Amino acid sequence: MKIATTQFTCVPADISANVRQMAALAAEARAQDAELVVFPELALTGYELDALSADPGLWVDADDPRLDAIRESGIATVVNCAAATGGERPAVETLVYGSDGELITTYRKQHLHEQEQSVFVAGQRDGRFELGGLRFALATCYDNHFDELTRRGAADGCQVHLASSLYGTGGGVEERAAVHPGIAKDSNLYVVLANHVGPAGAWTGCGGSALWAPGGALLVEADADTTMVVTADVGQAVPAAEPSALRAGQEERRS
Repeated sequence: MKIATTQFTCVPADISANVRQMAALAAEARAQDAELVVFPELALTGYELDALSADPGLWVDADDPRLDAIRESGIATVVNCAAATGGERPAVETLVYGSDGELITTYRKQHLHEQEQSVFVAGQRDGRFELGGLRFALATCYDNHFDELTRRGAADGCQVHLASSLYGTGGGVEERAAVHPGIAKDSNLYVVLANHVGPAGAWTGCGGSALWAPGGALLVEADADTTMVVTADVGQAVPAAEPSALRAGQEERRS
């Protein structure tokens, strides 16, 4: 299976504008023959915690018509958002849709970072789904820093770990570069990271959306400052590539 990951600059608290960007990126991923595309954390609104706390109109559910353009893109999509829970606070939720637009599964972020704990409700279960003969594990940003969560995916027969995240400039650059190849090495999984680029709430996303092979070898990586789609083949043995081969094999979108 060819999998795509993305990065873009979200329009703060504007679901319609971000859905348009995501639908365009999904269409490009499909044009590159990808069967699945992954988006960053809180991609529908941007990482706008004050707005999400104040305005329940920014919370969605799986059949929200505002997401129709994504569901109709003809490719399986991994969409992270603020989702209504029936209570006073939303969850940071991943919605996984098939290429036919039907909901496959949902996952709620279990490990909330400091500033998120007063805004969101934490999830209580792991996220799993199967597509194209592969079994996937889901995680959101800070989840990826907890070894027990990522190891459960490998123990549960998963082959691919999908991480919708926000890593910023500064210390986030080193975290992004250490955590995800570490998961690939320690849990022997393919790892797919979707990160923000540019302004993201109080942060500036450092980009670098990427895919790693089991063992930690980098397959493909986006740059630090450009809206982009990158793709790689997943689910087969991949030999270590020379840097020039990585560059030649990288398929990207530049705004």
